[in-house]
Amino acid sequence: MTEITTTRPFLDQHGRFAQLHGVGVLRIDGRFHAWGEDRSAGGTFAGIACYSSADLATWRHEGTSLEVGAGDLAPGRVVERPKVLRDPRTGRYVMLVHIDSADYADARVGFASSGDPVGPYTYHGSVRPLGNLSRDIGVHMEDGVGYLLSEDRDHGLHVYRLTEDLLGVDALVATTLGERGDHGYESPALVRVDGTYYLFGSDLTGWAANDNRYATAPSLAGPWSPWRRFAPAGSATYDSQISTIVTVAGSEHTTHVYVGDRWSPDRLDRSLPVWLPIRIGGGRAWLDWADRWSVDVVTGAVAVADPVRAEGV
Repeated sequence: MTEITTTRPFLDQHGRFAQLHGVGVLRIDGRFHAWGEDRSAGGTFAGIACYSSADLATWRHEGTSLEVGAGDLAPGRVVERPKVLRDPRTGRYVMLVHIDSADYADARVGFASSGDPVGPYTYHGSVRPLGNLSRDIGVHMEDGVGYLLSEDRDHGLHVYRLTEDLLGVDALVATTLGERGDHGYESPALVRVDGTYYLFGSDLTGWAANDNRYATAPSLAGPWSPWRRFAPAGSATYDSQISTIVTVAGSEHTTHVYVGDRWSPDRLDRSLPVWLPIRIGGGRAWLDWADRWSVDVVTGAVAVADPVRAEGV
């Protein structure tokens, strides 16, 4: 097992800072693929980078999956939160992204596809799902059906069912409001553990971190529980914002990994990752801090050096 030092940047095979920001992760034939925002242009679009790893610790740059182009993908636009699903019918890969103008007025979700996980991906355009605002996104796949998680601060955090080809939005499944009941959460992520759904999100505080929350439900349609913290109060989720939850299904254990970002607005391309094992089960989720840890991706076993356990499950 290769050790991960939390908040130390991942470097690719060329020694360059891996652009694994706002990342989506998918395990393909035993190897993890990750698509991240290339932040070399700061807050605007410079491409979606693809990396792969055998152990979640050592990353190889595979190339640019979605290139800068025209229209939604033009320089000066915002293209964030790349998440990829595999169409079980065709084997093709579908990438969903948050599409926006520089002032975040467009609030759309974009779709692209490729026969290869690295790409290049063909861009198919963007929509406001069922007419709703869509900024930060997440995705979920279950029983061959794809779902979009989409932040709409006017109405809440939506869960949509995607069309069969994953290239459109078919129906609204559920909407949840934030802890205060006034809006939803952004940067959503969803996992199902032992029949319970766990929906994670971040409060709307811009680049600043906050105490992220999660809610649970027996089905995607709900009812969803009240939102609660999964890290110590006041820690701002260890100064990070959730991007996704990675499931490592091993031969002995199923482990979950919290993947977050420490956004540095003055140097977004150097924003640090925060990757930690997260405990999920029995209707609870909790994130402990660890300076160093590793996961055996074959067995699913986690080893933590000098764990710090504050509270929780």
